[in-house]
Amino acid sequence: MNGSSSGLVSLVLGALLAAAPAGAEMPGPAPVTRPSSAAPSAEEEYNRGLRARTAKDWRGAGAAFRKAVELKPVFAEAWNGLGYALRNQGRYQESLDAYDEALRLRPNFPEALEYLGEAYVKLGRLDDARRVLDRLRPLDAGRARELAEEIQKGR
Repeated sequence: MNGSSSGLVSLVLGALLAAAPAGAEMPGPAPVTRPSSAAPSAEEEYNRGLRARTAKDWRGAGAAFRKAVELKPVFAEAWNGLGYALRNQGRYQESLDAYDEALRLRPNFPEALEYLGEAYVKLGRLDDARRVLDRLRPLDAGRARELAEEIQKGR
């Protein structure tokens, strides 16, 4: 280095050292932590809905699944869970809307198809249930068999 460059570097280093308190470390990236009060994620709400569903707490399940789809509108499994919870509360028409959304997002979703068909049976819409059964048969024979039994009982 020539004399003027060396003097400039010394001047800059001196200014930096003078500005920093004695014993101070150079700053690094701040750690990223999730605040303890952070809102639950869509997946956490979905899991809460599954726990409520297992306990047959249909209102609690419905509330959790609804929150999950509010947080993540493209969550087909949560829409299906919402439909299931609504159907088990006797809210069949609302359950159809939830199943329709699950199937819009995942057209070949066997569980949603079975549950949609069962909701149609509860509403006495057996022709609609049979159409759903036709869609379900090539996807899941076991679920198709269960829906066929429900349709048979619904006659």
